[in-house]
Amino acid sequence: MKMDNRQARRAMERMGINMKEISGVQEVVIRTSDRELHITNASVSEVTAQGNRVFQVAGDVEEVEVEKKTFSDEDVLLVQQQANVTKERALAALEASDGEVARAILKLTS
Repeated sequence: MKMDNRQARRAMERMGINMKEISGVQEVVIRTSDRELHITNASVSEVTAQGNRVFQVAGDVEEVEVEKKTFSDEDVLLVQQQANVTKERALAALEASDGEVARAILKLTS
């Protein structure tokens, strides 16, 4: 038994599944710790079922490697000592302040 588009939509509605197209999408970016997926000419649909929202994305995919920021040990140590924080917090502050030591220290102490 084949279902046309209208019958499929009605069956989904009866099951509590709502699907809608999101218009005007130009690009979708998915970021991971080591790369980014740039999806252009994207077609995005939102499916809502049982209180969950799921997004379906289709388009042209370009994979981009992300350069990890590195900071000198001296900069990390200086932020740690001046702000009296752990190495992890010092690294996070340096990351948030684009490597500017003074701004990282101010961020942690104010």
